Amino acid sequence: MLIDLIAGARPNFVKIAAIIRALENYEVTGGNLKYRLVHTGQHYDARMSGVFFDQLEIPDPDVNLEVGSGTQAEQASAIMTRYEALLIKEPSDLCLVVGDVTSTMATAIAAQKLRIPVAHVEGGIRSGDWTMPEEINRMVTDAISNWFFTTSEVANMNLRNSGVENDRIFFVGNTMIDTLLTSMHRLNPPDFWDSLELQPGNYLVLTMHRPSNVDNGDQFTEMLNAVVSGARGMPVVFPVHPRTAKMLEAVINIPGNLKLVEPQSYLEFNYLVKNAFAVITDSGGITEEATVMGIPCLTLRDSTERPETVTMGTNELIGSNPANLAPAMEKLFAGNWKSGTIPEKWDGKTGSRIVEILQRLVQQGKLKTSIRAAS
Repeated sequence: MLIDLIAGARPNFVKIAAIIRALENYEVTGGNLKYRLVHTGQHYDARMSGVFFDQLEIPDPDVNLEVGSGTQAEQASAIMTRYEALLIKEPSDLCLVVGDVTSTMATAIAAQKLRIPVAHVEGGIRSGDWTMPEEINRMVTDAISNWFFTTSEVANMNLRNSGVENDRIFFVGNTMIDTLLTSMHRLNPPDFWDSLELQPGNYLVLTMHRPSNVDNGDQFTEMLNAVVSGARGMPVVFPVHPRTAKMLEAVINIPGNLKLVEPQSYLEFNYLVKNAFAVITDSGGITEEATVMGIPCLTLRDSTERPETVTMGTNELIGSNPANLAPAMEKLFAGNWKSGTIPEKWDGKTGSRIVEILQRLVQQGKLKTSIRAAS
């Protein structure tokens, strides 16, 4: 049984890493599930190097489709074309996709058209915001997937409401948290830790890359000013995403307590989060990691596809209006932020659960019979 593990962006590899570890542990005990790690090349920056894979303790990809840049439609079509060619030449028995990037949707489509079943890790996640490309990717992928590995009961409900039968839904937890918990003892400070004179609990971490926050120059400047003014002089460490870097060029008089740094590797970035006073972000994945590490998290979005980080965790939706930050920061500095709890099954065992279920499906012969006609 050959399983294609699909990754197209850095967060995908973080999620896939847990499944790779579980598959390799299973193989040591005599298991017959083999995998092929397929990197679509959707993200291809220099940090996707051997060091990145070493930090996650996973091997280099077996296949790199080297799609590169382009519009979303151009990337999707290139991924489908190249993955289809790979499957025709060397077919797999299952296409396992994670998350909600363009690669997730495109490879799922290509696999199903060749009648290779698809399993979606993080199936059922919804934000309700159709302006986000990721939301479209999630909905399309779920519409054509055979099996769903979910992170929460909310995701299970979303799938059931769309007509998915219970026996195709498996509530397993969060593979991103598997990787985080496995890596906690290896987290290390970034190179600038000493030069910026950072101290645990005495700085904020800021990330922004969503178009709604950074593509409008005035909105972006207002948001930065709101963050800095609310920080009460505390250093704000800002790893700058390439999309955001272009907009920063137009910002005049960057405040001294805003510390602009390069995007960080996995271990260094999570060291920053673990030791921060709080995190301000528009990233979904960071809200999950902050919740597990017990760090207050302020999300600069009007909706989230990870509601459990709000209802149970340390995250709060602040919204995209810069004016909303001031009262939230007052609450934070007053010591009134909620402590939060860790969502069910976010316990570091998700990868093992997925592999156990895959093996059971193979033994039951369901993987071979689960392929549904496109019509």
